[in-house]
Amino acid sequence: MGGSLAGLLAAHVLADHADRVTVVERDRFPDGDGSRPGVPQGRHPHVLLQGGQVALESLLPGFLAELRAAGAPKVGMPSDMVLWQNGRWLRRLPATTHIYTGSRAQLEELVRRRVLANPVVDVLEGTDAVGLLGDAARVRGVLLRDRSAGSGAEPRALEADLVVDASGSGTKAPRWLSAIGAESPPEETIDTGLAYASRVYRGRSGALDGETLGYYVYPGPDQVHGGGALPLEDGSHLVIVSGLRGDEPPTDDDEFEAYTKRLAHPLLDRWLDDAEPLSPAFGYRRTANVRRRYDLPGRRPAGFLATGDALCTFNPIYGQGMAIAAMSAVALRDALADRRRMPTTRRVQQALLTASRQAWDISAGADRAMPGATGTAVTAGPADRLAGWYLGRVTVRSAGDPVVGRAFRSVLTLSAPVTALFAPPVVRAVLFRPPGPTPAEPPTAPEQPGS
Repeated sequence: MGGSLAGLLAAHVLADHADRVTVVERDRFPDGDGSRPGVPQGRHPHVLLQGGQVALESLLPGFLAELRAAGAPKVGMPSDMVLWQNGRWLRRLPATTHIYTGSRAQLEELVRRRVLANPVVDVLEGTDAVGLLGDAARVRGVLLRDRSAGSGAEPRALEADLVVDASGSGTKAPRWLSAIGAESPPEETIDTGLAYASRVYRGRSGALDGETLGYYVYPGPDQVHGGGALPLEDGSHLVIVSGLRGDEPPTDDDEFEAYTKRLAHPLLDRWLDDAEPLSPAFGYRRTANVRRRYDLPGRRPAGFLATGDALCTFNPIYGQGMAIAAMSAVALRDALADRRRMPTTRRVQQALLTASRQAWDISAGADRAMPGATGTAVTAGPADRLAGWYLGRVTVRSAGDPVVGRAFRSVLTLSAPVTALFAPPVVRAVLFRPPGPTPAEPPTAPEQPGS
């Protein structure tokens, strides 16, 4: 259920284990890489983190070469960006990781083309899933309705040995499970009330070109406004600004530009003075972290799995969603291929949750510290507070210390476990050395190796 990245990649994995895999998608797929209504964040910035790149290449060999050939910008971090966090400009040290910043529509279209080329995978477009077949012991399929038939049309049954919910953050599966006598999962939530707005621009000054590909000001507890400009595949830049509940960025075009003045530095505002807008401003406000705990004991039917945002939704400002969709598909593949253990529904669901755990810890940990955060998982225990204290020191030192910065970026991009932050050289720098010097003004060029 769901034909976005999580659903497509799950279908790709399941095609090695089934006679037929059917992807049910409520939208009609566009010709080429156009955006879809079913991807509400499609007009906003997306980044593909290093962990997601590794996962996608493992699932679809040669994919990164296709992405580069399509023009997706590959941005070295921190060398290619002017970055501000916690009151400091980051040194533009040689890149230790890379992100891709092209449009979500482009990346999804490349994945869709690869996955749907498999004759085992069918797709039902323009079709709503409206319920589950089965009972508390086992899910046996889904109820479907053609969207063109109207809401009064009788649903039809599609029987299945396994149903995967990849329908996104708006999933109705918990309610449908209750309707067949199973238990809906407990939910953990953290909501800062963050909202953001985005608009496409083409620069005229050349300031975002060559050695500087983009800007970004990270929000934090002491500076709640964030924003920046990230390069797209056609040479334009997608500009984003964000604020918290009660101070949401406007979607009026003139007010959108005025809102950039709330950032900690006028760098982005100055660039917009000489940039050409190419689109209206679009807003987005559904940014709560939500984790559905299907892994916990309860009346959980066999034959049903949740993945992607239907399992764990992150505040999109941290750019983790696409990476976790791919990493979850790898977890699904590995769980099904493990000859040592029977891939029961619960065991595979636990593997999917584990794939998203580090991203949850990062997003939830950062959002707990934001003023006004609400939800069932906001309260931090003693271990969380100690980890928060340590990570606060890591964050401050990452701006100017190459060793700490490398470890910090590897964890944030999901390419290394959190234990990388506790390697002896990192611990020594975090606990026993003061923060290193950082630029007083936005650094206009990357540092040369050894400088």
